[in-house]
Formats: sequence, C-alpha cells, structure tokens
Amino acid sequence: MPSNACSSPCSMLSAPRTLAQYLVLASAGVAVLMLTPESALAGTGGTEFQATYDMLIGWMTGLLGRIIAIAFIIVGLIAGVARQSIMSFAIGIAAGLGLFMAPDIIDAVVSATLPIT
Repeated sequence: MPSNACSSPCSMLSAPRTLAQYLVLASAGVAVLMLTPESALAGTGGTEFQATYDMLIGWMTGLLGRIIAIAFIIVGLIAGVARQSIMSFAIGIAAGLGLFMAPDIIDAVVSATLPIT
C-alpha cells in the first residue's frame, strides 16, 4: 500500500483533475450563466457603429442594393441559359431578394424579445 505525504482530506484537493471533473465544472458554469438572464446585455450598446450600420443599410436598400440585386438576377439568368437549367435563375432571384430583404430580416431577428419568466 503506497503512502501519501498528506493522508488528510487535503490530498483530494491537490490530486490532479480528470477530464470528467473538468466537464462537470464547465457544465456547472454554463448552468449558472443560463440561470441568470438578467445579466445579459446583448444588443444594448454599440452606438459608435450606428453611422456605419445606417450607411450599409442605405446601400443595401437604396439604389446600390437594387443594382446589385438586378445584377444577381441577370447573372442567374445567363447562367441558367448557359446550363439549360432554371435553378441558376432561381438562385439569382433568391440572392437578389435576400440582399434586398436582409436588413429587415436582421432587424427582426436581433430585436426579437422574449418575456423573462
């Protein structure tokens, strides 16, 4: 029977940790964070980027966004004719629509709120 230098409960504190112990500690940390939703501050700051955000939204929903959306549709149409497939044209329409509608979708997703119970 090997002898320990410290046979009291302090030997358990100085023992090397296993992967399972680290996973239990990490899971406990995640659980504590999930149980404190009031400390989440997502989406409450970032006013220093408001000018850049407004500029990009203006580009996407303005004349530049419409030109890019039309270019997606034209490229999809040309690729569809070259490949003899309607899917390239459908992808071009989806890309143009996605570009034009992305700001509204992003705003809806980011500003969605759930009641804290």
